[in-house]
Amino acid sequence: MTPRPLRLVIRPKLFRITEVSMKIRKAVIAAAGPQQQHLPLQTLVSPSGETKTVAAFQLDEIFASGIESAAIVIAPGTERDFSSAIADHLDKVTFIEQSEPLGYGHAVLCAKEFTGDDRFLVTMIDHLDLSFAEDSCLKQFLSIAEQTSGPVSVVQPTHESKLHLYGTIGGSRVGGHENLYEVSNIIEKPNPTVAEQELIVPGLRSGNYLCFFGVHVLTPGVMELLEEAFSSDVKKLPLTSSLAAATRSEKYLACEIKGLRFNIEEPYGLLRAQLGMALSGENRDEVMGSVIELITATRR
Repeated sequence: MTPRPLRLVIRPKLFRITEVSMKIRKAVIAAAGPQQQHLPLQTLVSPSGETKTVAAFQLDEIFASGIESAAIVIAPGTERDFSSAIADHLDKVTFIEQSEPLGYGHAVLCAKEFTGDDRFLVTMIDHLDLSFAEDSCLKQFLSIAEQTSGPVSVVQPTHESKLHLYGTIGGSRVGGHENLYEVSNIIEKPNPTVAEQELIVPGLRSGNYLCFFGVHVLTPGVMELLEEAFSSDVKKLPLTSSLAAATRSEKYLACEIKGLRFNIEEPYGLLRAQLGMALSGENRDEVMGSVIELITATRR
């Protein structure tokens, strides 16, 4: 019998997230910006009816997700206010002063000694999220990030009309993973023309782009990039440019999670966050009735 010829089958290479857990134990929270100094001390009512400060909301979720310690980067003279706002978590929190408002990247760099050689979670104190799943947004994210070794960011499809508010990524879907992307480019607050030329992600609805959710896991390598970018005469050290540089030196991933972000620094951002929480709680019908009543009463 004549042997059948061998056939060489070439399959596309799929990205595999490692099965080895790389536990994220530390968090850095940027809270030193001019608006950030005041908004986190505002209070909101949780879906279960508890009244808490914005800062307490964030730390509740951070520590419930398995993070063991957090550094809050604050402006000089604000430690007492923040301490009173997060009294239940003081034993797990380190305050680090950012002596001058030199930007988000500089705020993260201020925590270099705290993070050491570890990967770490980064959030902004003026961002809140609402999960649409059983797990919190952070738990969803960390379950992915802890299976990788490089930087990872949460992203959310965002209409081009809001690009001026967020850092935006370009890249491609990772084979075999519906909501995981390999990042090839990052631009801070691009205009729609630039986004269309440089940040298209195949498969997204027209006019939508993947924008940062306000949550990242970063590496010591990103800290080194921030340190390289910082100089004594710098006026602002953004985070985004160092993240963009990291795409050229590390495997940088982004993921979607089941949830919604609220930037409470936006106009009516705090109101949107409160409405989101109220509408996801036990008193949804009562809140909906109140909203409809207000809309009717204020119609012109």
